[in-house]
Amino acid sequence: MKLKLHWQILIALGLAVIAGNLTGTDAGLFGVTFYQVYEFVGTLFLNALKMLIVPLIVSSIVVGIANIGSGSALGRLGGKTVLYYACTSLIAILIGLVLVNLVSPGVINGEPAKDLIGLGGETESIRAKVEGRGAGDVAEVFLRMVPTNIVSAAADGQMLGLIFFSLLFGFFITKLKKDRAHVLSNFWNAVYEVMMLITDWVMKFAPIGVFALVAKVVASTGFAAFQPLALFFITVVLALAVHFFVVMPILLRVFGRVNPLRHYRAMAPALLTAFSTSSSSATLPLTMECVEKNAGVSNRTSSFVLPLGATINMDGTALYECVAAIFIAQAYGIELSFATQFTIVMVALLTSIGVAGIPAASLVAISIILATIGLPVEAIGLILAVDRILDMCRTTVNVFSDSCGAVVIARAEGEKNILTERPA
Repeated sequence: MKLKLHWQILIALGLAVIAGNLTGTDAGLFGVTFYQVYEFVGTLFLNALKMLIVPLIVSSIVVGIANIGSGSALGRLGGKTVLYYACTSLIAILIGLVLVNLVSPGVINGEPAKDLIGLGGETESIRAKVEGRGAGDVAEVFLRMVPTNIVSAAADGQMLGLIFFSLLFGFFITKLKKDRAHVLSNFWNAVYEVMMLITDWVMKFAPIGVFALVAKVVASTGFAAFQPLALFFITVVLALAVHFFVVMPILLRVFGRVNPLRHYRAMAPALLTAFSTSSSSATLPLTMECVEKNAGVSNRTSSFVLPLGATINMDGTALYECVAAIFIAQAYGIELSFATQFTIVMVALLTSIGVAGIPAASLVAISIILATIGLPVEAIGLILAVDRILDMCRTTVNVFSDSCGAVVIARAEGEKNILTERPA
């Protein structure tokens, strides 16, 4: 009996932790370290996933929008999607705000943790990444929506521009004469079906890719780095768990009117892949496959909701930004007023959307928040040791929120037979 994909990936995760811990970065054979092998295989798998993103996004959105038809239907779907993303991100941030104030991970034995933890050694590289960034980056999201060159935007991974162009292309297909519209619709449907077949093929190698990616992380970071930041790590993970295991199931049950457990099973391969890749965009092909094939959401809804969500809906990231900023303030011994914390909430909400397309997005967003409350950029060095693992956790939450959005919005659009049977 062949194991289901999510069990294969889960076993690979467990073996990767053991292998990475045993080999470290130095062990090897014949002059080649295991770490180099992990890096090569992991990068190869990530490249294969990223290779699918542009043609899959374009074809799925064009097909989905062409099927939606009228502008009023598109506007209704877009309004529901944006409202869902704004609400879930705000809820996530508030969960983080409450827990970081209750636990106070930045205070150890009554003393600010700054001197006990010490700043990380990469503050100069962080400063270089975030230098010149500011709240104005939020406004740039609108400029990135309209690229000067769509081919260049696709090559540079500017997903917002690609999504906007695909929305326009799909919408104006509906304005053509029937014979021409039929030719284009058939073409893009065929492209979409081919991309899903390629996705199926690439995912057969997912357990190997996941093993390599996670083993590489464990080999390089080990577990010693977590000890000084254990309380911060636990606070973030606990807040993410509340959003993942409490808030999302409630939304699925109340607004989606579906069984949350079935949705967890349906999304298991995508969630495990998101955890290992730390990339919502790289996981998008598998997210779409799970939402459509396992959960039963139509391509009409998923092709609009999921690519947009992978670009702007960052529940886990927004939560992390809020917790990290307040933790750093606590570590520096700074008391934050209610007004300041409210400002942090609003800036975290805006930056989780506005800077999602920028490299090192979380570091950039946190730096903006730190500037808002008057802390130096190098304070980000406090959280570097555990940032990689927490990135894996928050990406999983981001992807799950996107998938829940697809289910909730599909039900709001009147779709039937969603998660009605146990996924195959």
